[in-house]
Amino acid sequence: MRAKRVYPTAAAGIILLLFFCTPAPADIYRYVDKNGVWHFTNIYTDTRYRLYLATTHKTSSEYIKEYKGIIRQASRRFGLDPYLIKAVIKAESDFDHEAVSRVGAQGLMQLMPRTADAMNVGDPFDPEENIFGGARYLSRLLKRFKNNKLLALAAYNAGPEAVETHKGVPPYSETRAFIRKVMAYYKSFRTKAK
Repeated sequence: MRAKRVYPTAAAGIILLLFFCTPAPADIYRYVDKNGVWHFTNIYTDTRYRLYLATTHKTSSEYIKEYKGIIRQASRRFGLDPYLIKAVIKAESDFDHEAVSRVGAQGLMQLMPRTADAMNVGDPFDPEENIFGGARYLSRLLKRFKNNKLLALAAYNAGPEAVETHKGVPPYSETRAFIRKVMAYYKSFRTKAK
């Protein structure tokens, strides 16, 4: 089977189609072979390919700015430190409002569907709803565990029943790693703010 030539206008149409139809952003690479055939890919597998269309990826700092107002409102409404909310978001989803975990947690603060329902979150992928729902849940956990951040974070990750059953942080490696990660981000965000 012989490859056909792709003309520049057709190639531009293909690129636009690829760009708008892909579910996630990805860079597009291309090269023209010796027969004048254009080759496109979103996976850089060969040194002949050159970057043709770059997608922009926001940094955590850009997302923090984007969600700053929502985080501030949620922190005021629920009496939470805004740096703690940011730290949970960073640890849970790295500011990806479309994140879904392997167990089904959704959105920025990775709310399980049952928790989202209990916190009146209609759309867990809506950043404002998710942050408000996650902040409401975190504030309830802090009250339940007498403002002990470590126990509240353990409950956020493993469930409050697990914390009560173990009379402290459950011996789950995932939960302990989550607490360490959140507290490291929390300290980092507070230090940068000074």
